[in-house]
Amino acid sequence: MKKILCFAAMLLSFAAAFSQEKFAVTKTDEEWKKILTPQQFQVTRQAGTERAYSGEYWDNHADGKYFCICCGQLLFSSKTKFESHTGWPSFWQPVDKKNVVEKTDHSFNMARTEVLCSRCGAHLGHVFDDGPQPTGLRYCMNSASLKFTKD
Repeated sequence: MKKILCFAAMLLSFAAAFSQEKFAVTKTDEEWKKILTPQQFQVTRQAGTERAYSGEYWDNHADGKYFCICCGQLLFSSKTKFESHTGWPSFWQPVDKKNVVEKTDHSFNMARTEVLCSRCGAHLGHVFDDGPQPTGLRYCMNSASLKFTKD
């Protein structure tokens, strides 16, 4: 029985280590805190959410591109931004699907799909299946996780 318990513990340890995402850009919390505002840190590094209608970009209608606030990776274009009436900037697709990672999020007793930057692991927001065509998706992002640059 002791051998079985040791083996089970070893398997759980291996599974936990294997499941952790590896990102090209990594920093300690202290390093992130030096380059991010407190709200940006809370949203991107601690999977927080800004209040609806409080972010900088929910009502932005300028042409341009949206980059990760943490590492600068290109994420979204104004060409796919739409009025979702949710209070957060919403897009029907990322610029390149490889630039985001989607994973299941069970926080707050619900199953949602979390969206992360594929380069640094920053929490960006969530994606839902109630968006417009052609994808039917709504990438509901936090302004605090984005940096907008006009075209």
